[in-house]
Amino acid sequence: IRPTNWRGRYRMLPYLYTLAGDVTHHAGTMLRPLVMDFASDKLARDLPDEYMFGPAFLVAPVTSFKARSRSVYLPKADGWYDFWTGKAAAPGTRIDAPAPYDAIPVYVKAGSIVPFGPELQYTGEKPADPLTVYVYSGANGAFTLYEDQGTNYDYEKGAYSEIPLQWNEANGTLTVGRRQGSFPEMLKERNFQIVLVSKGKAAGFTFEAPAAKSIHYVGEAVVVNLR
Repeated sequence: IRPTNWRGRYRMLPYLYTLAGDVTHHAGTMLRPLVMDFASDKLARDLPDEYMFGPAFLVAPVTSFKARSRSVYLPKADGWYDFWTGKAAAPGTRIDAPAPYDAIPVYVKAGSIVPFGPELQYTGEKPADPLTVYVYSGANGAFTLYEDQGTNYDYEKGAYSEIPLQWNEANGTLTVGRRQGSFPEMLKERNFQIVLVSKGKAAGFTFEAPAAKSIHYVGEAVVVNLR
């Protein structure tokens, strides 16, 4: 997303790896045209230069030389947030989005749950702990964190784990559900740092995000109130 910043790419590994797991186990898609998610939105159906990156991110690449902004259409949904600033943006509208040289316009759909891992120099440097989980309010949401050994094909034999996360918009609660499955060297205990993003509380992505709540997780369901 931020091409000159490899730090962000490594921080996104929990999200990226979950998308890859969904492709392997459920024939999911990592990149998808807007028509796949917003088939009833006529404007979104015809857009050739925006796409969804997993269920959460809408990406609008910049292809014009020296452009520092571009027009972005935000499909009809429960809401959107600027990934870089955390500011809310109205759905079903076209906006002039900033596009500095080191970032492209990226928006997050309301109801998204996005996990970020610790800062790494390479994938196997250290365990994915703590996880920083961004919750984008405005709609109910769900995300199932997928993990496996990462160095072999044992996932084909069922050696992987899944942790369901659910956001209840009405109650303002995030449920980190009971873990399903296991694999060698799996973290049996870990920590979640939760960041809530809302219309009244903008929170853009940062490497030092202030957590609203912290959870020590041992594999059983935990419910945390974020309001």
